[in-house]
Amino acid sequence: MSLVLFHVSDLHFGYEDRAALEWFMAEVERDQPAAVLCTGDLTMRGTAREFALARDWLTALPVPVTLEPGNHDVPYYWYPLARAFHPWRHYDALAATVESDLALPDLAVVPLRTVAAAQWRLNWSKGRVGNRDLDEALNDLERHRARPLKLVTCHHPLVDADPEGSGSTRGGKRALAALARAGADAVLSGHVHDPFDLMVEADGFPIRLIGAGTLSQRLRATRPSYNRLEWSAEGGLKVCQRTA
Repeated sequence: MSLVLFHVSDLHFGYEDRAALEWFMAEVERDQPAAVLCTGDLTMRGTAREFALARDWLTALPVPVTLEPGNHDVPYYWYPLARAFHPWRHYDALAATVESDLALPDLAVVPLRTVAAAQWRLNWSKGRVGNRDLDEALNDLERHRARPLKLVTCHHPLVDADPEGSGSTRGGKRALAALARAGADAVLSGHVHDPFDLMVEADGFPIRLIGAGTLSQRLRATRPSYNRLEWSAEGGLKVCQRTA
């Protein structure tokens, strides 16, 4: 018996690709995965209107959904008061409406927040793993240690999938090593808009890094895409990158 999951990221409502979203919806309706795991950047500017668009689309998916916030999901820079005083208001309201508890005995999905409303550097779009967020993820992994498949979901890649990249997630290398030691099988992320799938070694432990593309108009090297994950006890975790 296999477990099928869809991993999608960077929907960017406000600059979404409606044709790609319709294609993905049809894929979900046809394959009926156990869940859709979405790793952030649901919106473009973090506005109430964009979150309403995201809510309407996500609630129409006929399977359970999990969410992570991305750097575009806090109010944009020209809303400084909202960003300073209630950066997660719209995202938290969306998550409360959309997210589902996954009643899947073989699977643990462990969230790790890599987004900060402000940082001590000029580029706030890059990732940061705080001590509290990492501790919460490690505690979740410990609680679910007996689950055969343990996936960590975050927005930013913890380390660069591309050696020429400049992801620079602060605390990412340390976090990856801690997650690997705690028994995580893979870290799912988005942000870079191009899919990737590679096995790395962190502190002597193997761990897989899986990145999803985008379903928005903000394309880079890849057409709109998502990842189809299939796991079984016999075959392990297989990843297929599907492109519109």
